Amino acid sequence: MAGGGGGRSIGGKKKANIPIIPLIDVVFFLLATFIMYTMSMSKNMGVNVQLPGASTSTKQASTDDALTISVQPKGEIFFNKDKINIQQLPFRIQSFKAQHKEPKIIVNSDEAAEMKHIIAVIDEIKAQGITKVGFATK
Repeated sequence: MAGGGGGRSIGGKKKANIPIIPLIDVVFFLLATFIMYTMSMSKNMGVNVQLPGASTSTKQASTDDALTISVQPKGEIFFNKDKINIQQLPFRIQSFKAQHKEPKIIVNSDEAAEMKHIIAVIDEIKAQGITKVGFATK
């Protein structure tokens, strides 16, 4: 019997047949899923609020070293994710300012938050001498 044929080698043993195409499909699917997941991740240090919209807003290049101060609708204030009161805010901002040579603060206020609470937060930021302040929008 010359040639053997039928998936058998000359020695009479069956050759291993590994389907590589489905394996490549699965690997590419996992890679694409991982890439899409990491691209959708944004570093949000504050609490979730319903942000107001702004037609002139621009995406900032890097907010990794910025402090986020969030204002909830009922006036609750969050320093990153820690709930604080307005009396604790100056001490927290001073501590943050001492740790960063160019401190940046993002005010993350809910669209339903009263303006008096937002102004109180901004006044405390300005009183501590921080000039780089941004507002989070949709």
